[in-house]
Amino acid sequence: MSGTFTSDVEKYIADQFAGRDIWIGLKSEAERMAGKKESNGVYLGKDGFLLQKFTPPTEDNLKGNVSAIHAFDDATPDLRKYVMLVPTAQSVLTDKLPTYATDHGQLAYRNSVHQSLRKQIRIVDVYPTLIANQDQSIYYKTDHHWTTHGAYYAYQELGKKMGFEPKTKQDFRMETVTNSFYGSLYSKSGYRHVRPDSIDLYLPKKSQTYDVTYVDEQRRSDSLYEREKLEKKDKYTVFLGGNYGLIKISTENQEGRKLLVVKDSYANSLVPFLTHNFQEIYVVDLRYYDGDIKKLIQEQHIHDMLLLYNVQTFFEDPSIQNLTE
Repeated sequence: MSGTFTSDVEKYIADQFAGRDIWIGLKSEAERMAGKKESNGVYLGKDGFLLQKFTPPTEDNLKGNVSAIHAFDDATPDLRKYVMLVPTAQSVLTDKLPTYATDHGQLAYRNSVHQSLRKQIRIVDVYPTLIANQDQSIYYKTDHHWTTHGAYYAYQELGKKMGFEPKTKQDFRMETVTNSFYGSLYSKSGYRHVRPDSIDLYLPKKSQTYDVTYVDEQRRSDSLYEREKLEKKDKYTVFLGGNYGLIKISTENQEGRKLLVVKDSYANSLVPFLTHNFQEIYVVDLRYYDGDIKKLIQEQHIHDMLLLYNVQTFFEDPSIQNLTE
């Protein structure tokens, strides 16, 4: 009567059978037919949108992450720091949410972090520009990431804060590299009646050369995109090939400005824009990086740092507190 037996059966089936995705799909479809608009932490929204449900952080997580940033600030006083906490689609595309759903305080928790950070740590608030362009395709429908268009608007906002002149849309040509992207929310939710997404790349009209080094893997590339990943399930990994501990990008820019990006996967589609404004970019994912960030900053003479996470990942990823280790 309590539902425990049913829950245990579902868990057993999910764990034991190779057709787990099929089971999730059948279960979600049955619930959708019954009028339910949420499955496995994903809302079935309007116009074919799947939206990740925000999970509020504990007080310890919130304070712990702010404390880690402050401790890192103490250890690197000469490093200019910029923080970009990107709201997920749940807080921007509110008109796509089911009638009963809210953003569960996502913006309030994000604003609490902004208010808690020291004044010398510069906040890059991309919420206004995302709201202003919400009629554009700024989030994928089946995936939790923003699209390249969303990342472009954030790049424009970042330029205002960091003092560089961002490239305009006229400087790029748009290329749609796939029309068959089913993302993380499609897999997680089990909703199978939705249409796939497209992935667009902003490619510079003026040809550029890059030297992209995947440090731990001891591998080099001359491209910011790994198109072979488009043949895989997670096509979003076309951007920089996915997530790695440390990527070094050298560009044609000769102004000498160097940038450290500490990030989650939201940054992967934004970093290519930054290659027009920085000579070197060091991309660190703390989930996979076991080096000393302070040593990296000192040895490479880095003076600018961007901490870029979507709000959900910022609160749920404990590796952020590795900043000071």
